[in-house]
Amino acid sequence: MNGRSNQTDNRQDNRQEAARPAVVCLSGGMDSTSLLVHLLARGHDVYGISFDYGQKHRVELERLQANLEYLEQNDLGISWHLVDLKSLSHLLHSALVNEDWDVPTGHYEEANMKATVVPNRNAIFASIAYAYALSIHGRTGRPVELCLGVHAGDHAIYPDCRPEFYQAIHHAFALGNWDAEQVSLELPYLAANKGAILEDAVRACADLGLDFETIFRNTCTSYQPDSAGRSHGMTGSDVERILAFHQLGRRDPLDYQQPWDDVVAQALQLESEFRQAASDPPA
Repeated sequence: MNGRSNQTDNRQDNRQEAARPAVVCLSGGMDSTSLLVHLLARGHDVYGISFDYGQKHRVELERLQANLEYLEQNDLGISWHLVDLKSLSHLLHSALVNEDWDVPTGHYEEANMKATVVPNRNAIFASIAYAYALSIHGRTGRPVELCLGVHAGDHAIYPDCRPEFYQAIHHAFALGNWDAEQVSLELPYLAANKGAILEDAVRACADLGLDFETIFRNTCTSYQPDSAGRSHGMTGSDVERILAFHQLGRRDPLDYQQPWDDVVAQALQLESEFRQAASDPPA
């Protein structure tokens, strides 16, 4: 009992020392969830914002809410808002929102994964999140960090995850707003792979006294889960996640449509086939 009390006191002390507001875009996936616990472990006042844009994998938002309830139970509640953008799905051309378009399988860097690109998605999300961050500054008078969980593995397929994109868009936001110097853009995972992101989440969960298994059971990485929210493990996002857990020597707490050993073997095979094809000289 005393250990738990001391741990809570330490967390509160950290929050008092670094009570800088941080706006974070929360998808309910692995990267943004890792970023959430990363920020909490560093004592930030977290303002989460999520987007329902008609994505097929909307279960990620349901699992996010389960995680927010778990955090609340552990005295780590955050401010959170869900932005309804579902009407956008009728305007967008992407396998992630079109019901008659299957999400492709294979390695994340394969050309067919471009079907999962949602046109201008990160620009739309970042613009809304930036407006929120500026508004928090306006209400509180404090500088605000805008934190996004984009990472190195996304750069090949998603142009809106590349460093130069964020440099340009942050500059544009600064040109178009008063008090822009009060909002900084933080991309802590930009040079990291999925394994490194998971390692950071392991440390953050330990610092916060949270159960890593519970946190990551309440996530969704699959772009096309079944009706029970389970993945077949063959979309690019699945393969990256599975291999990251495998790299850390951990079993993913998610339920898959097949046993864990089978999905790991499947992911390793897909990665091997992609690396072999990439190394073969063109005919």
